[in-house]
Amino acid sequence: MNRNAILDAAAMPPASPSYPRGPYRFVDREYFIVTYETDPAAIRAALPEPLEAVEEAVVHYEWIRMPDSQGFGDYTESGLVIPCRFAGERCNFTLQMYLDDDPPIAAGREIWGFPKKHAKPRLEVRTDTLTGTLHYAGELVAMGTMHYKHHTCDAERARQTLSRTQVNLKLIPGVDGRPAIAQLVGYNLTDIAVKGIWAGDARLHLVPHVNAPVADFPVRRIVGATHLVADLTLPYGRVLHDYLFDERAPRSGTAHAHTSAPR
Repeated sequence: MNRNAILDAAAMPPASPSYPRGPYRFVDREYFIVTYETDPAAIRAALPEPLEAVEEAVVHYEWIRMPDSQGFGDYTESGLVIPCRFAGERCNFTLQMYLDDDPPIAAGREIWGFPKKHAKPRLEVRTDTLTGTLHYAGELVAMGTMHYKHHTCDAERARQTLSRTQVNLKLIPGVDGRPAIAQLVGYNLTDIAVKGIWAGDARLHLVPHVNAPVADFPVRRIVGATHLVADLTLPYGRVLHDYLFDERAPRSGTAHAHTSAPR
């Protein structure tokens, strides 16, 4: 392989890339989101600077079913998202993600820095109940339930929620084991077509597990739950903050801050 062929490769391994080039279109993407109050100290400890906690000590526990995902196939994921602020703008920080498909694990970690690990999440309708479960290493670590389509909501609410800036902490070591990439990465979903959104009562049960520590954010009070279906596009992201060029912690030579507000 010559240099041009190497640089033209979409991903590793070149003979059979783990994923194609983006952007990536998702059809009939289904969300089940439980918003709940938790320990504010846990939120502060989990948010990487310069992200700031919002006034409400809430987190979102999510299940996302993706039956038609360009380049990735059919899969489900589950995890925790923390509402926060960056440069004064309200955004969401993705803290933990668990899913059952290798291509989006590879692409998510390598491109956007999604904190993805392999597990067994499921989102399905069981008689009259929207039900999400997450198993890790054969053990149940999360279960959520919601009334199925009891209260229809305005689609604009879903579009605003989905278009909000999302932030990931991207950490990739170099061949010497030291950080090669240490960034806050932002992205915004585009071309959003909401097909339905519903609100209702919900319950959430989290079980302590050392390798899937979702229960480190205990459920104190359920604030609400949302069920929505939409088509959307996941584009490439942008660097919001580069820790290797953080002038508060220079390594050698002259360090330069690399921080920008989300657009």
